[in-house]
Amino acid sequence: MRALAKFVMRGPLQASGVAAVTTAVPLLFWIGAAVVGLVILRLGISQGLTIGLWALLPALGWSVFGGDPTALAVLLHVMLMASLLRATLSWERALLGGSFLAIVMGLVLPMMYPGLLDELVRAGVGFYEQYNAEVARTLGSDLETVIRDTMNASMAGSYLAAGVGMTMLARSWQAGLYNPGGFRTEFQGLILSPAFAVIFVVTMVVGPFIGLNSMLLAWVAGTPLFLAGLALIHGVVARKGLNTQWLVMFYVALVLLGPSLMILLVVLAFVDSWLNIRGRIKPAGSAE
Repeated sequence: MRALAKFVMRGPLQASGVAAVTTAVPLLFWIGAAVVGLVILRLGISQGLTIGLWALLPALGWSVFGGDPTALAVLLHVMLMASLLRATLSWERALLGGSFLAIVMGLVLPMMYPGLLDELVRAGVGFYEQYNAEVARTLGSDLETVIRDTMNASMAGSYLAAGVGMTMLARSWQAGLYNPGGFRTEFQGLILSPAFAVIFVVTMVVGPFIGLNSMLLAWVAGTPLFLAGLALIHGVVARKGLNTQWLVMFYVALVLLGPSLMILLVVLAFVDSWLNIRGRIKPAGSAE
């Protein structure tokens, strides 16, 4: 990947070619999005958006003719978040922008891709009726509505998660080429300010009362908090000088425990925004 990033940074022709080709090839769209993010972060928003236009063409092709908005949605997320990160040097502002875009996409997807959503809903209803008939009977006529909201939220939320991941990949490429170790330090120090933490929590709590999809809001507001929770774990491990095996065990536990540990990380991130847990931990080797 570092070799690919180095090749991309040779010039606009290389960057445009890689962005366009990888976006056009199925399942490689994420590389194109990360390439565009790298150019924005390193060379500026104007030049990055110019390269992004070449990736936007095949992404639009997949969206319009292929009926799959994934490549377009992820690319738009990366372009927005990388631009905000370049302009403000603030991950929390970039994440806030990505979350807002995800809410917009959650509102637009049912109107632009009703056929795709209907197909997913039919599959979900069929699954519950066949394998979990008790839940299907309990929900009754509400089953389709619940599954529709879930599918819509999952699509918009997964686009946000992929966009965040590709923006981070672009940032790591930038650090690997021009500031080795910089991204690791930046991620370990990622912390949301109290104001932004409150914005995300209020969005999850208040949004449903104004008619927004509660599951969608859990995705878009929970993702930045979850990411900040991961950064907290990485920061504590680094500050205490612990072996990387602790991180391996943590991620194994995250896979095994799933939602329970994810919710705990969200809560820890909110608490950390007020208490700055990492700042209260003495670094390894410091004098008592």
